Amino acid sequence: MKNVLITGGAGFIGSSIALKLIDSDYNVTVLDNLSPQIHGDNPEDSFLYKRIKNKVNFVKGDVSNRADWEKALVNQDAIIHLAAETGTGQSMYEIEKYTKVNISGTAILLDILTNTKTNVRKVIVASSRAIYGEGKYYCEEHGIVYPHERKERDMLNKDFSNKCPVCGKNVQLKATDEEAKIHPSSIYGITKQVQEQMVLSSCKAINIPAVAYRYQNVYGPGQSLKNPYTGILSIFSTNILHNQPINIFEDGEESRDFVYIDDVVDATIIGLEKDEADYQVFNVGSGKSTTVKQVAELLKMYYKSDSDIKITGNFRLGDIRHNYADISKINKLLGFIPKYEFEEGIKIFTDWVKKENIEKNNFYQESLSEMRKKGLFK
Repeated sequence: MKNVLITGGAGFIGSSIALKLIDSDYNVTVLDNLSPQIHGDNPEDSFLYKRIKNKVNFVKGDVSNRADWEKALVNQDAIIHLAAETGTGQSMYEIEKYTKVNISGTAILLDILTNTKTNVRKVIVASSRAIYGEGKYYCEEHGIVYPHERKERDMLNKDFSNKCPVCGKNVQLKATDEEAKIHPSSIYGITKQVQEQMVLSSCKAINIPAVAYRYQNVYGPGQSLKNPYTGILSIFSTNILHNQPINIFEDGEESRDFVYIDDVVDATIIGLEKDEADYQVFNVGSGKSTTVKQVAELLKMYYKSDSDIKITGNFRLGDIRHNYADISKINKLLGFIPKYEFEEGIKIFTDWVKKENIEKNNFYQESLSEMRKKGLFK
């Protein structure tokens, strides 16, 4: 399989995969709409687009448009389907947009594969840790449990902990494996769950091997520093470099599994090349939990910043408290082992950010204002 189509291939993850595949003598086609939310007001001048320009067969188009799919799919042996709307918070008030791109866009692909002749012999779909909602926990009385969404009244009273769905007592965090309960708490998570299931079910029916990767929080050089929904590393970095305080939601102890971009690229390409990955679902993460407060402190250290860290107690409806991946399955079946510890990856990330022109903007505050107006930010 030497001809590979990457949807969303001008994005952070997609462009990184494209460059690695090119180095391995693959012929790469990219289908991307160069969204201003990711690439800025002049998308063709963006860092991410320019890194693949003239290196790939670039098709500017939208996965919601059948004609764009048909154009991009010509002579492709494999598809890495990354194109999606990705903001958890934004998904809670742009429901039609997220459904159209993430679900309907994928439906068009599967309809083409099912009803027309193509050369496609493998499909990889980017799923998300968001499909788990609150992940796996342990209750001293009831064993392994999967907490419901946290109650607004508890969080307004500064109780951000997860509760046992049976007895209501606080529970202990565990690594979430692929057999864990699927119960997304955001529209984004719901669309990724549907997208994953559609690809696996449809491709199995037409005998095209498919692989679903449930990516954790991906970070590293190249991620958008303008997109207010791209993640806390970019948001905190922008604040720090403009001597603004770092505002942390809840109590700062909420945590995520941060996985470095090069590790995500390696895991994805392994799935492309190994038959053992076919028809499987894999977590892709570091397998370790890092709190938001720890992230802020590390960024301050590497930027040598005096910015204040403020624990605000604010929260967004739809956000989860914790989630980190059990990566034993991908290790056992595909031999994948993350190479980068978080401290090392953050150092590389901050060194890259220091070389970029980080413009002061209000995108993040505007996104919070929009959520507050919708009653989703407290």
